[in-house]
Amino acid sequence: MAATGPFAIFQDARHIGRAMSLERGDRALRRRFARLAVSVLLFAVGYAIANRFQLTHDVAYRLAAGDPRSAIIALSFLALQASAFLVALLLFSRRWVVLLLLLAALSILINIGYTQIIPELLSGGTLAWMLAEVRQFGNAAGEFGGEFLFVGAQVAASLALFVGARRVARSVVAIPWSRGIAAVSLAMLVAPSLIYRHAEVWPEGTERSLYGLGWDLVSAPPPPPRAAPPLTPYSRAEVPRHIVWVIDESVAEAPFRRLIAPTLANVPHSDFGIAAAMGHCSAPAQVALRSGVDVLNVRKDTDLRRTPSIWGYAKRAGYRTMLIDGQTAGAPQNLLLAPERAMIDEYRPMVGGIDTDLKIADALNAQMKGGGESFTYAVLRGVHFQYRDHYPKGAIPADSPVSLQYGTALRWSKARFFNRLLSGIDREAVAIVYTSDHGQNLTPGALPHCSREGVADEFRVPLLAFLPERQAARYTASPRSGHSVSQIFPATLGWMGYDTAAAKARYDHDLTRPTARYVWFGRTVIPSAEGGTVSVTASSDFPGTDRE
Repeated sequence: MAATGPFAIFQDARHIGRAMSLERGDRALRRRFARLAVSVLLFAVGYAIANRFQLTHDVAYRLAAGDPRSAIIALSFLALQASAFLVALLLFSRRWVVLLLLLAALSILINIGYTQIIPELLSGGTLAWMLAEVRQFGNAAGEFGGEFLFVGAQVAASLALFVGARRVARSVVAIPWSRGIAAVSLAMLVAPSLIYRHAEVWPEGTERSLYGLGWDLVSAPPPPPRAAPPLTPYSRAEVPRHIVWVIDESVAEAPFRRLIAPTLANVPHSDFGIAAAMGHCSAPAQVALRSGVDVLNVRKDTDLRRTPSIWGYAKRAGYRTMLIDGQTAGAPQNLLLAPERAMIDEYRPMVGGIDTDLKIADALNAQMKGGGESFTYAVLRGVHFQYRDHYPKGAIPADSPVSLQYGTALRWSKARFFNRLLSGIDREAVAIVYTSDHGQNLTPGALPHCSREGVADEFRVPLLAFLPERQAARYTASPRSGHSVSQIFPATLGWMGYDTAAAKARYDHDLTRPTARYVWFGRTVIPSAEGGTVSVTASSDFPGTDRE
């Protein structure tokens, strides 16, 4: 029986109140869901900014190339890593979150900074190269200040969005914290990096890849021992007492030809014209030069850590070995690993400001006037960007074009160098090779060297030799083009008393003729893991692409 009178009014009021309460609850629930959606959106935008290059290279490019399967795998794995990172971001205590964000920021900074300047993703090989080139960080910061500011802005935006996502989410939901929650969320955070190393998934997210790749390098087996030289000197008669390789930094062939070569017009020497460097980055070019390259048989699995190095050949021929480095005051650079370092009798860092190369010239001059027999590998300071750091302030206007800055730096570095190097030495007792690790692309706004796909100017280097008359006579008819820096190795073995035909068979032609084949290495010049491959190209054509 239906209620009537006051009772009916009271019952209706109760129904209305219950309905209003349910409606208010629904609105509150919807607001909560909306705020959680905003939190997820903030995080997703931040993660997309941090991983924009991964999304471009491994998702968008693969879709454009008609490979949706790979694009889906890449996007799914990025989503998994993002989910693990989001869980940790929301569940971790404030202290843990601060540490999490600091570590993520460093990894994102390195990833975006590298890819912003060199449009390719960070890998184990490139991380090893970056560690080998860390001495150039100041130069890079000065040269690419604008790019680094943009990189910093992207990292700051990602962090701000991550922090915003956490605050919004935690303002809606009370999230518990315990040791168990910490252990589970930490396991979820680490799991994607372990999966990445044992499954066919890619890419590794920017917030974690620095540590994953770093672990790969740290946990890699120790470098293998160098092979013993397979050749034995057949003659020690009339070999130079002192042999010197002078390896300049960032000296391009055309400016050298225009500005420095005229100063050598009255100095007897062998000029081999334009030569091809074996890399357009310092570390790979120098590793290949020191190691010797069998240009006709080099492959992706060639491991230059195992080859007989120039030091081994020099010691077998009776020379005392020395390394002089004008670019570092600490341990040897350019991926000179422990087994190779053990074959160097004396290592002499010689950093000395803009006059470093003149000081090295004086040291080499004194060395060549001394007794005994020596082989010396000298790395010059040269003219690495930013070029204004290599000549006195005020020498030219600060806003001068890059070509003028480079020319001024080159003149300061080399105009007096050869006179100091050769002054008063017995030219019949010494053999000196001069070249550069790589050239330079002086196009305004271009990356001067070590670009993603190097232009030919990044490989064009000068190649000169100052030899005893009997050795120089062999090169009087040598061509002024078609040479590679790879030919320095077999030519030097001949000067040391090794059989020239045997050296040619193992490496490359002597400098009497053009190279048997151009070979050049990328940043991954040595494998980062056992059984890994390296970045190497061999061709009958001069390395590098045209600038047009």
